[in-house]
Amino acid sequence: MEGLKIIDTGDGSHTLYNKALDETYHSTHGALTESQHVFIKEGLQFKLDTLNTKEISILEVGFGTGLNALLTCLEAEKTQIKIYYHTLEPYPVDAELLDSLNYTLNLPQKAKAIFNDLHQATWEERHSITPFLDLHKLQATLESFRERNKFDVVYFDAFAPRKQPELWENAALSCATNSLKQHGVFVTYSAMGALKRNLKALGLEVSSISGPPGKREMTRGIKI
Repeated sequence: MEGLKIIDTGDGSHTLYNKALDETYHSTHGALTESQHVFIKEGLQFKLDTLNTKEISILEVGFGTGLNALLTCLEAEKTQIKIYYHTLEPYPVDAELLDSLNYTLNLPQKAKAIFNDLHQATWEERHSITPFLDLHKLQATLESFRERNKFDVVYFDAFAPRKQPELWENAALSCATNSLKQHGVFVTYSAMGALKRNLKALGLEVSSISGPPGKREMTRGIKI
């Protein structure tokens, strides 16, 4: 994708800046810190605390740089939980940019190989990245996704509402929430009031919880 450049964030990890949208892929206060807090701690780990199972399924809206997938894979290895990870990305990032990202510098040594495998995996096919994570990357929009009652967790990591408002309206959000199983968890960095109202209208029990550095609140919803 043209118009992208690597920038540093507050915790030393990289993110990408999209010139056309005037928007970054992650928080400028800390890309790795944000992903770890929002999606791993308040999404995956939160859901695992309520499950009596050794398997979990995740849908990610916005594969982007692959950071959420990398951290999820490392968490799967640590907890010995099998994760089936589906991710949607209509505009994949060029390999040259991805090769220059520094996410693995302060992560376990195996993270580099995992990161490479995540990005080298072909689209539209299921791949076993490790014994604990199967990956299925789809070059598709959220609006075209029609799975129902399949996922335990949705990582909603679209660009901010002011940049891509159509993804935060009911028509698109319903594609994400419909894909959740009962008691499934929807988690995102946004704390926008309209988002919370939309999620409630779609049948979720919505909570405002503490956000990552630089953001007072974020949103988590549970399908009831």
